[in-house]
Amino acid sequence: MRYFLCISYRGAGFSGWQIQENANTIEAEVEKTLSTLLGEPIDVTGAGRTDTGVNAKNFYAHFDSCSQELASNPERIIYKMNAILPYGISANSIIPVHDDAHARFDATSRTYKYYIHCSKDPFCESYSYFCKFDLDIEAMNRGAQYLLGRKDFSSFEKLNGGNATSICDVTEAKWEIYEPVVSGCDKTKYIVFTITANRFLRNMVRAVVGSLVEIGRGRKKPEWICELLEEKNRCAAGQSVPGHALFLVDVKYPYITENNKIQQ
Repeated sequence: MRYFLCISYRGAGFSGWQIQENANTIEAEVEKTLSTLLGEPIDVTGAGRTDTGVNAKNFYAHFDSCSQELASNPERIIYKMNAILPYGISANSIIPVHDDAHARFDATSRTYKYYIHCSKDPFCESYSYFCKFDLDIEAMNRGAQYLLGRKDFSSFEKLNGGNATSICDVTEAKWEIYEPVVSGCDKTKYIVFTITANRFLRNMVRAVVGSLVEIGRGRKKPEWICELLEEKNRCAAGQSVPGHALFLVDVKYPYITENNKIQQ
């Protein structure tokens, strides 16, 4: 029987999602834990590949299992997983799905958030990027609007990424102010970028954010994003921002709703 597993993880200390030789990865830890608990070799297929240091709030992977305990008491399996998994990974839910369901190819949208703080703050360092320059959020939002729609994002793709196509359909791209961990701070110094698309290229979000920061600093005009999309040249875009402030927050599937998730 096929299942979807929803997990959360902190990217620090892991070399991304995908299994690699001589590296500690989230995929390897999940496969090892499931194989131990279910008493059978388990291979998991993730919704995508997050890079080193990148975090996830709701990351999905599918796997097949013949375990009767899993079929009859998935909540117990989740409980056991969280007792075994490293501190940086938690199992959130297990969802029975049809045999052809695919965590990567069936996803209809993915949403990422990127956090920036422009005032030195030790309480944000682990999960937010410290930009020592004041940023014009209105100009950045004007630039972000050029990202919307079905477009070629070659200028924001990691070189030699190996994708068959660089076309993505972006449905949301916006900057907002977020509430800092410690109250009493200047809230205008804390901003978060949210972007939703049907798919993302390797390094795409971090390259997009780095380019929008150039606009926020006043070094480029908002229309520059439109120029980059037309140019299809990664070297022309801004530098990629660090991965520790990036979160995969949601993945949507046509057959998964809040009502049929099995929660811990």
